[in-house]
Amino acid sequence: MSEPALTGDAAGPAATGRGGVPLWVGVVLALAAGGAMLLSFPPYGQWWLAPVGVGLLAVAVHRRRLRAGAGLGALAGAALFAPLLDWTHIVGGVAPWLLLAASQAGYLAVLGLAAAWCGPLIDRHRWVWPLVTATLWVGQEALRDREPFGGFPWGRLAFSQGDSALLRFAALGGAPLVTFAVALCGGLLAAAVWRPWRSLPRRGRILGGAAALGAVLVVLAGLVVPLTQPNGKTLTVAVIQGNVPRLGLDFNAQRRAVLDDHANATLKLAQRVAAGTAKQPDIVIWPENSSDIDPLIPQDADARAEINEAATEIKAPILVGAVLEGPGQNLRNAGIVWQPGTGPVTPYYVKQHPVPFAEYMPMRGLAQMVSSRAALVGNFVPGHRSGVLNMGPATVGDVICFEIAYDNLVRSSVTGGGQLITVQTNNADFTTAEARQQLAMVQLRAVEHGRDALMASTVGVSAFVTSDGKVHDATQFNTAAELVRTLRLGQEQTLATRLGAVPEFVLAGVAVLLLVAAGVVRRDRRRVALAGRSLGDQARSDQARSDRAGSDEAERPDALA
Repeated sequence: MSEPALTGDAAGPAATGRGGVPLWVGVVLALAAGGAMLLSFPPYGQWWLAPVGVGLLAVAVHRRRLRAGAGLGALAGAALFAPLLDWTHIVGGVAPWLLLAASQAGYLAVLGLAAAWCGPLIDRHRWVWPLVTATLWVGQEALRDREPFGGFPWGRLAFSQGDSALLRFAALGGAPLVTFAVALCGGLLAAAVWRPWRSLPRRGRILGGAAALGAVLVVLAGLVVPLTQPNGKTLTVAVIQGNVPRLGLDFNAQRRAVLDDHANATLKLAQRVAAGTAKQPDIVIWPENSSDIDPLIPQDADARAEINEAATEIKAPILVGAVLEGPGQNLRNAGIVWQPGTGPVTPYYVKQHPVPFAEYMPMRGLAQMVSSRAALVGNFVPGHRSGVLNMGPATVGDVICFEIAYDNLVRSSVTGGGQLITVQTNNADFTTAEARQQLAMVQLRAVEHGRDALMASTVGVSAFVTSDGKVHDATQFNTAAELVRTLRLGQEQTLATRLGAVPEFVLAGVAVLLLVAAGVVRRDRRRVALAGRSLGDQARSDQARSDRAGSDEAERPDALA
């Protein structure tokens, strides 16, 4: 396989799709890339495989025609998202799960096409490869996080780095900068292994080794990123995981039993406090859907009384996850502060980003043709204010379930005054894999905003996460538990909190500029190729005229004489 020098023109192979690895090898690399990225996420947690997967895909699509690049990207996406999102079939069924996985793989198809488009630019300037790879990943995720229906950020590279030094980059630029760092490592690895070192001159081997070393240095650089530690007062926080009688989609039919479980677990904790075996909590957090009976309406006064009793006995405000009826036939997914003695406090937080196809059904008629389970999905309407809730001893920044994946929703709860990040979630519809993937997002948010955080789940995993991203007291799945821990409230804002979406916009903008630059290189090469073809045609034409002239001269009578 021929290859240009490290900074050579490489016009032929890059322009025509030749010179890359054989297509069957590209297919194997693309599938391996998706598998490697899958294993980087919980519950596997092999974070170092994320940059390896990025590098494998970069090699697979380099010097490919655009259609082949898109196809290989789609293969990698299918290998990643189909198993990563397997837990979604519990709610929607097999067909919606596969459609969701295919839609997410489509974004990696666009990524593969864009990377193939940049091939000539990379061949002309080899050391731009890591930057191209990293910014294209940020751009792809920026699009996937927003469209359609508000986006679906699950499976971002950043969320695979809960136990990696790269997680610390979140303090500087949030999830987009972590994704950039992961993909930058992958691009460096691709540049390092693109040619067998033994076939290169000594300088080439040194440059290849330098690229591999660069990937290691990026990871090590994360260790020196300064973190913002909370500097406010300490607070004793209790998390109640009441569990549900049965896992699965029918948990909603057990509404009173679920409320009873959480109220009883709180009363049990109150008894432990009275006995001196547990610390008195300052605040108590119940999970999402801990009261699917609306405690604010008169006809459910018994639910209200049960929550009142729990708050009175524990002698602390409770953040209750409740499903509220209305307006009209609609529902709202809410977090309500419940004070002992006085009851619910307004305003309460209403989930701003209900999950499409799970909490509301876009294109309901079409969806019900795909899956009969679509009829079970309610119609939750969004709230319009951030989850900043005054619980008395502390102001919490509350997000509900999947909202932890959305940069702007978590950030607004912190910039609005949240001193502690609370994540109320219900994982009874899913699996432990989904719960642990969600907990990894909490780890990133704690580092990103310099806040201690927690996740309260109906069935697990519930846990505390300190501002350095470390997980404490994580519960088992499908169990009841009461957790108590002392956390510290945060006041200062990290650089990432102050900058918001700026790093993402800048990096995505660089990706656009690199795509334009690749277009310029492609245009220049096309001109050179056309000019060369024209010169060749002219030379052949001149030769033909010369041959004809010689033939005519030979046939003249005087020439024969």
